[in-house]
Amino acid sequence: MAKLCFGNYSYDMNTRFYTHSICREHITPPGHPERADRLRVIVDRLDDEPFTYLERLEAPLADEETVLYAHPQEHLDKVKANIPEEGMARIDEDTIISPKSFEAALTAIGGALAGVDDVFSGDTGNVFVAGRPPGHHAEKNRAMGFCLFNNAAIAARHAQKKHGAERVAIVDWDVHHGNGTQEIFWDDPSVLYCSTHQMPLFPGTGAAHETGAGNIFNAPLAAGSGSEIFREAFDKVILPALDRFSPDLIIISAGFDAHRRDPLAEINLEAEDFDWATGVLMERADRLSQGRLVSLLEGGYDLQGLSVSVAAHVGRLLKG
Repeated sequence: MAKLCFGNYSYDMNTRFYTHSICREHITPPGHPERADRLRVIVDRLDDEPFTYLERLEAPLADEETVLYAHPQEHLDKVKANIPEEGMARIDEDTIISPKSFEAALTAIGGALAGVDDVFSGDTGNVFVAGRPPGHHAEKNRAMGFCLFNNAAIAARHAQKKHGAERVAIVDWDVHHGNGTQEIFWDDPSVLYCSTHQMPLFPGTGAAHETGAGNIFNAPLAAGSGSEIFREAFDKVILPALDRFSPDLIIISAGFDAHRRDPLAEINLEAEDFDWATGVLMERADRLSQGRLVSLLEGGYDLQGLSVSVAAHVGRLLKG
């Protein structure tokens, strides 16, 4: 693609950004870390001058049936039945739902599916989807950890069902292990799941010996780890697994709670580390997956840390 220049920035104009205001109407109690302000600061930051050429689209509402790509009907029905008509309800101690939560969750899924469609059609090179609630803790039959449905897992299955992808890789750099994604694909060698995460930490899964059908690669990080150890985990575990797997699509479960400011963990990354990780995954996507890469927002609970990290991530997606 031809490059466009704006001030000191040069872009390939190959990145789409999906979000929707309904995702801010998934309401959680005051003081809850997974809150609507997370999307507000992301949208505000991506309105800044360096992102002039970012293509912004409203995430569509997914059909309910797409939830069944990764979850049984029983789980879908249970979540839907528990949505309150007013106020808030608890699925568990951490996972809160409100009247618009079901619609918000379907819209987060819709953005993920649209992103997959875009990269397979060639309409764009890569996509970032900022939706909530997040997804990577949602297991086949269980909503947990702020998550109702597993957006990344549903997107991977969509790539296989609609676009004939034989192999899909999910790379999860959220500071919390994506137990749901691991569980859904535990015995499925057509999906690679790779994760860096703090351990021990919620949800308690993600040890290196958890390997599924040879398709699970966990690189746990000790509390206090910083850039050098994070990048080493990518270089020694994540990237070699991607090279061997040779995916048709790379999906990023892009949590930004490994930033040093985040209140829920103790990993000391900077925004530059997310820039670097984005770049090496883009290089793999270019070499292995015809450039197809879709990034889905997961965690990130310090608003300043989230804002600068997303800016670094999307800036790298734009620059190619």
